[in-house]
Amino acid sequence: MKRRYASLVPGVAVVLLVTCGPAFAAYGGSSAAPDADDPGTTLLPPLPVRLGEDSACTGASDRTATGAAWSQTALGLPRAQRISRGDGVTVAVVDTGVASAVRSLAGRVTAVDGAGEDCVGHGTFAAGLIAAAPEKGSGITGIAPEAEIIALRGTDDRGVPTAERVALGIRTAADRGARVVYVGHALRTGKTELTAAAAYAAERDALVVAPAAPDAVPREELGPGGEMPLGPYWPAAAPGVLSVVDFGPGGVRQQKAPPAHEPDLSAPGSSMVSVGPRGPGHYIGSGASLAAAGTAGAAALVRAYEPELSAAEVSRQLLDTAYPSDTPRLDPYAALSVIRDQDERVAAAKPVPADFPEPADPGPRNRALAIAAGGLAVVLLVGAMAVVIPRGRARNWLPPGRGADDASAPSAGQG
Repeated sequence: MKRRYASLVPGVAVVLLVTCGPAFAAYGGSSAAPDADDPGTTLLPPLPVRLGEDSACTGASDRTATGAAWSQTALGLPRAQRISRGDGVTVAVVDTGVASAVRSLAGRVTAVDGAGEDCVGHGTFAAGLIAAAPEKGSGITGIAPEAEIIALRGTDDRGVPTAERVALGIRTAADRGARVVYVGHALRTGKTELTAAAAYAAERDALVVAPAAPDAVPREELGPGGEMPLGPYWPAAAPGVLSVVDFGPGGVRQQKAPPAHEPDLSAPGSSMVSVGPRGPGHYIGSGASLAAAGTAGAAALVRAYEPELSAAEVSRQLLDTAYPSDTPRLDPYAALSVIRDQDERVAAAKPVPADFPEPADPGPRNRALAIAAGGLAVVLLVGAMAVVIPRGRARNWLPPGRGADDASAPSAGQG
């Protein structure tokens, strides 16, 4: 039985949504709160979950994160990206759209049916977590910075998703050759059509990754006492879908947010930093949807490095190499650097690219260890004799075969 957690939701006023949390992040550290004495701390605007009917579209952020986000360090991206950067893999983003003019995604976004415009900004933010390329003056990068993006709408222009839109997005992504399909929303309804869409994608060897909890809950979905729903959520609960929940810089999820329903995997998702739909600045956001975006990026790394693996095998690779926890934690480097034996268990380190130093010949090292062990044994034996023999003489200990009379007789050479 998988444990349910609570999550921090982006701290932004959104019509009819239960939200909470900070509107800031720290860089070069693990805290989600800003430190006025830390020059690496940057105050960032919060990412909206949805927009009210009369709200203007999300504008450009005037702030840039100059240091690396905590999630980049937590995932070991510098090491993982030496092995794979997602080149040649297409990731579909089924969300609010992806702004194709964003510099860190320029030239790598294909938009379908008007999804190149993103009024809310959530889809663009998620695409940045997946595939943003590093830029001068910024420490923020996506997990698979050379992957291609297909943008598809799963919501209206206010960010409200429907099962029909999401299902169509998944099917279209599979038809267009996406190897990974990221879904940015968790729906309480739509089991039939979303399960069928996930099966359709699996038949076409596309791995669907989705959040195991919503980032925010509309007030009309709360219980009589304000209780949040427990799920299940779709398409995350559908067979074959990789279901993801978030954790924060402290290693746990934050409080007062929708509980996750039986997640397969956990990944950084609180106090995440990424691009907005306009301008070069950054936003901050939190939620299981952002953890799912990072996991989709990790899947792209694996699919680029091992293109012979099927979607199901990529999912299993991410799960088998995850860091052990109540909900296993995503480890992209391990997913790239270990292999499974014929029984599909994690077995041994796999060969690494040529730019990694090869281990030295173990023969001389083993011989040296054997010699050292033998020398240590001699030293211990001599030391033991130095202690035991004098004490034995003092206590008149006798070797086997000698009696007390023999001990009292004078020895040879004595008068």
